[in-house]
Amino acid sequence: MKLITHSLEETKKLAENFAKSLKKGDCVLLNGDLGAGKTTFTQFVFHSLGVKEVVNSPTFSILKTYQGKFVFNHIDAYRITTEEAIEVGFDEILSKKNEVFFIEWSENIAPLIPKKHININIKFIDDKTREFEIK
Repeated sequence: MKLITHSLEETKKLAENFAKSLKKGDCVLLNGDLGAGKTTFTQFVFHSLGVKEVVNSPTFSILKTYQGKFVFNHIDAYRITTEEAIEVGFDEILSKKNEVFFIEWSENIAPLIPKKHININIKFIDDKTREFEIK
């Protein structure tokens, strides 16, 4: 399914609607260029499901965990390889069936990604417009 948002408010509504479908064990892969809106979409989803803290990119920490309706794990694999991810225990972390995972740059740790996952491709159109493809 492809959807185009023309404002931050429309992106927020899309994220809130998407959040309603999430359940424990879901793994969401966020794909898109730098600045496409992966972290912004994640912020909107997490906040709509009860996360009170500021949600920001885990680029340097690689993994941030938040508590809301679920335990949310936000992973940014931009700076790591599969081997490094295994060394820090991501294979075990990703096997947790009672938590929800949002992963940016998942292609860098592709062998560790659960077979069942949701792909969200985000394409930057202009400063306000994004195309979301959810599959």
